[in-house]
Amino acid sequence: MAKRAPRSTGDLAVDAAIRELLDALHPGANRHLVAECLTTVALLAQEDHDKLDLKITSSALAEMRRAFGVFRPYRDKPKITMFGSARTEPEDPLYAQARACAARIAEAGWMVVTGAGPGIMAAGMEGAGLELSMGVNIRLPFEQAANAFIERDPKLVTMKYFFTRKLMLIKESDGYVVLPGGFGTLDEAFELLTLLQTGKAEPAPVVLLDIPGGTYFQGWSRFVEEEVVRRNLVGAVDLSLFRVTDSVDEAADEILGFYRSYSSLRYVGSRLVLRLKVEPTPAEVADLDAAFADICVPGLGGFEVVAPSPDEVVEGDCLDLHRLAFPFDRLQNGRLRQLIDHLNDLPSVAAVGR
Repeated sequence: MAKRAPRSTGDLAVDAAIRELLDALHPGANRHLVAECLTTVALLAQEDHDKLDLKITSSALAEMRRAFGVFRPYRDKPKITMFGSARTEPEDPLYAQARACAARIAEAGWMVVTGAGPGIMAAGMEGAGLELSMGVNIRLPFEQAANAFIERDPKLVTMKYFFTRKLMLIKESDGYVVLPGGFGTLDEAFELLTLLQTGKAEPAPVVLLDIPGGTYFQGWSRFVEEEVVRRNLVGAVDLSLFRVTDSVDEAADEILGFYRSYSSLRYVGSRLVLRLKVEPTPAEVADLDAAFADICVPGLGGFEVVAPSPDEVVEGDCLDLHRLAFPFDRLQNGRLRQLIDHLNDLPSVAAVGR
């Protein structure tokens, strides 16, 4: 894949110094990306930024580097992030529900990531066990120290800014479980759904989990449907991006079932390529052209089983998986989620599972 020419600082001597530093750092295949980072830092130094601007930049970059390092050894392990209130007491039924859900997901070999604080976050780590727990804590003036399950573990990172913390909580996971919580939990849930709705995050399962008979997400759903969807502020199809349940088994099935056949995606040229564990039959592909024609860009074709692209072959990118390509209309992320659900439920997938 051709890489664009590196940016310039506008100063030939500085550009040369950056190239010399890159030679000393030996960043390998990521040289162009490291060059972009160094160029940005050089431009910040050249421009008239105040001390606070530079402190924010320095702190954010430093804590992202630390967080990347904590997660790096576990990149190949599937993970869920569990969101919920720090104020939930251990005797609250919600605590038991979160603990049971985390335990059920951990039984399947997944890790559980939380904000590392008390309440639902502690319940998730208690349920998963220390070996399968990771924490992304936040420094606050009034709360919160890391909970006792993770406080001295190397799989814990503490961050200063909410925006970098949310980046790590969302970036590193393959599924999400949200339990009732306050402003912070609602903020995390809505930001997650916004990223999925706009395609800024790859498709992933989101479960809104309550206790049996609980009303929190019933009320939340009424608000979304009656005040948001009804006003056409969100499309009805975007309700496919999440599932509301009060059952731990249903929550776990939603998370794990999302990856029955679907694995990941990648854009190759003008087409979106879905990587699948089970290859659809020719008849199943033909049915997609009728059932999901609305998510294809008109005039650019339809669905097709394809071989790995040359770039994927060079990079060794998921070469053991099957590929379904189509010219995706990038405004249709709710329908994309419906397509993934459809692919996971195909008879060919069920046949493999028997």
